[in-house]
Amino acid sequence: MEAYFKRIEEVPKEKILWNIPEQKQGSLAIIGGNSQMFRTSVKVAEFVVANYPVKELRLVLPDALEKKLPPLDNITFLHSTDSGSFGSEEELARVLGVADFNLLIGDFSKNSVTGKAVAGAVKSSEKPLIATRDTVDLLAENQSEEWLMNENVTLFASLTQLQKVFRSIYYPKMLLLTQSLVQVSEALHKFTLSYPIGIITLHDGQILVSRNGQVSVLPLEKSFYSPIMLWMGEAAAKVAVLNMYNPGDFSDASLTALSR
Repeated sequence: MEAYFKRIEEVPKEKILWNIPEQKQGSLAIIGGNSQMFRTSVKVAEFVVANYPVKELRLVLPDALEKKLPPLDNITFLHSTDSGSFGSEEELARVLGVADFNLLIGDFSKNSVTGKAVAGAVKSSEKPLIATRDTVDLLAENQSEEWLMNENVTLFASLTQLQKVFRSIYYPKMLLLTQSLVQVSEALHKFTLSYPIGIITLHDGQILVSRNGQVSVLPLEKSFYSPIMLWMGEAAAKVAVLNMYNPGDFSDASLTALSR
C-alpha cells in the first residue's frame, strides 16, 4: 500500500478527547440559512451547546430572519439579499475573523450575490473553517483557484461535490464514483499536495480524511453515521469542535469526531 494511504482500525481518541476542556472554552461561529430555511443552523447550534463546553457559540443568520426569531444574545444577523440570503462579503469576512473556528453549515440558497460573498470571505479567512452541505456547491462555482489556496479551509463534502471543485479548476486528475477506493485516495493525495486544504468525504463505504497529501480511511460502519446522516450537519460540527480544541492535529481530531 502507498505510504500516503492509511487504513484506520483504531482511532487514537484519548489524546484528542483529553484536550476537551472541563470549563467552557473557545468560540465557534455557525453560519448559514436563508429566509426560508434555517432549521439546520439552529439544530446544529443546539447540538454543540448540549454536547461541548464551547464558551461562545455564535449563530450567524441573514437579517431577513430577524423578525421571525425571538431576540437571543447568541445570534448575529447580517445584511441579506432581496432573496433572503447573505449579501455582504465584508460582513461575512468580519464574522469569520472573530471566532476561533467557523462552520459554514449551508442553506445559503442559490444566487450569484451570495455565492460571491461566501467565496470572497472564505478566500480571505485567517481563521480555520469547515464548509459543508450546499456551501461547497457555492464555493465550487466561485473563485475556486483563490479560496483553494487558503490553508484554513476544510471541505466536508460528498464525492459529487468534490467532482465540481475539481472541474472548476480543470484539475487533471479525475474523480469518478465508479473508481476504486485506492484510485479516489490517490486523487485526494495529489490534490491535497497541490492545494493546502483539508478534505473529508465518503466513498465505497469508507470515510476519507485528507490533508497535506496524507489520506486516512475509516470504515463508515465504525462511525456514528449512515450515508445520509453524515451530511446532516452534526458530524461536521463535531469535526469543527474537536479541531478547534486540537489545532494542528487535523487527521486524528477529525477521525475521533466521526468514529464510535
